[in-house]
Amino acid sequence: MVRIRLSRRGKKKSPFYRVVVTDIRKKRDGAPIDELGTYNPLTKELKLDKQKIEEWIKKGAKPSETITSLLRK
Repeated sequence: MVRIRLSRRGKKKSPFYRVVVTDIRKKRDGAPIDELGTYNPLTKELKLDKQKIEEWIKKGAKPSETITSLLRK
């Protein structure tokens, strides 16, 4: 199953996330299938490629709970 979820980057106590499409059997920070955007929780900055996200959802990718809440904003 393919899922849209966050992949953590950044230093300790300074998180930075990439919004990625990946297989659920892979590690959280493993190699993604596709990158869809970024999220910085410290500044609440969110950059997404909405066309790619809609395309992946049509293909059957399911967003995680966190991604679903970010998409609502």
